[in-house]
Amino acid sequence: MNSEIKNLEPKAVWKNFADLNTVPRPSKKEERVIAFIVDFGKKLKLETVVDPVGNVIIKKRATAGFENRKTIVMQSHLDMVHQKNSDTDFDFDTQGIEMYVDGDWVTAKGTTLGADNGLGVAAIMSVLESTTIAHPAIEALFTIDEETGMTGAMGLEAGYLDGEILLNLDTEEDDEIGMGCAGGIDVTAKRSYSEEAISENTLAFTISVNGLNGGHSGMDIHKGLGNANKIMNRILFDGFENFGLRVSEINGGSLRNAIPRESEATVVIDTVSKEPFFFEMNELINSIYAEFKTIEPNLSIEISEVNPPEKVMELGVQEGFIKSVYATLNGVYRMSPDIKDLVETSNNIAKVVVKDGEILVNCLTRSSSESNKIDLANSIRAAFELAGFDVTFSGEYPGWLPNINSEILKILDNLYEKLHGEKAKIAACHAGLECGILGQNYPEMDMVSFGPTILGAHSPDERASISSTQKIWKFLQEILKNIPKKE
Repeated sequence: MNSEIKNLEPKAVWKNFADLNTVPRPSKKEERVIAFIVDFGKKLKLETVVDPVGNVIIKKRATAGFENRKTIVMQSHLDMVHQKNSDTDFDFDTQGIEMYVDGDWVTAKGTTLGADNGLGVAAIMSVLESTTIAHPAIEALFTIDEETGMTGAMGLEAGYLDGEILLNLDTEEDDEIGMGCAGGIDVTAKRSYSEEAISENTLAFTISVNGLNGGHSGMDIHKGLGNANKIMNRILFDGFENFGLRVSEINGGSLRNAIPRESEATVVIDTVSKEPFFFEMNELINSIYAEFKTIEPNLSIEISEVNPPEKVMELGVQEGFIKSVYATLNGVYRMSPDIKDLVETSNNIAKVVVKDGEILVNCLTRSSSESNKIDLANSIRAAFELAGFDVTFSGEYPGWLPNINSEILKILDNLYEKLHGEKAKIAACHAGLECGILGQNYPEMDMVSFGPTILGAHSPDERASISSTQKIWKFLQEILKNIPKKE
């Protein structure tokens, strides 16, 4: 499989991507990929440094004739989102990604591909090892833990970089040049509950929600995709209201930055309610199918009878919990009043776990407006605190404010039109790029973002366009030749 990938054009990029994808690189467990990149830099006899948090910086001198150009920082993140289909047997901690070619796309067998942001890493590696590409002095910055906290970017101290221009290779549409992004904050709601023994004459069921598309909780949040946690809660609410349904366990979703695709709950009802319960649930499930038939054609909701559990959640806590999740917004909160079609503020109810007397709800709130980010986070906090939850905010990071006077933005805009005969989209995105964070310690650095087309990021449907990668590789080389002179 890797040999098939390595024969794609541009061979340098796909070779490095295939090599990178043999290295397990989950967020917060990047030791192996850090060692991989350090070894890569040292084999090239380039200055290679690992900072205290684990970011890797590799420096390469300018090629002949480009010594008087501004030093550039080329930046991508080493970690990747780990998502797999429920029927896929795969261990992200020990296995390399299994890739294959499907027409114009490279994709993976039942897992995320890691093109986000592995193709950016591979492109930077290809420039570093090239002996023919003309370029100014380069500082290659490979950050860690972008996907679950951006702690790499946050931990990068002033003084490690001298570059005046930063090229971030983490945009996922090849006709777009990024000039800004949303900030984010993690909202976590927790509470404990007493467990109650189930009464006699009860029946137990598992309710399973699966087959959803999932996707990036920023870039895909406006598409109206199904959220497994919200769909599950809707079913639980109806069952509780009409039949006194009791919850034993719930396990839904995983990472904050991925729209949840699956959820499973174990519930109990009175035996006498079995027939009307199934009738009501069938009506509700068919309604949900009808709502999502266009955008979620593979959605599956199944209810299966199982052996009764020993205990369920105490009644009062259950009512507050279900109503809190129902009241919590999932999706778009506000569109940008300044940039057409840009989501300004949103929330993703990413993970819901109920087990052994503990409830955990994880959300990721994003916004390009700091005030609206906190406003929505406080709204979620209020909904859960009214039900007795402890709510904490963490992992907050700033957005990247657009600079319409950016010199490097104008250069890329003109180059794109020259190469393709049409204007690129100059846009801010509703994802968390690291530029805003990096700009805190490097406020004078001129930044821009671009990259090849990647669809389905943060889901097992992730795929990267081969022709788009060729397009961006050519674009990148032209950018390197057109970096302005030092002042």
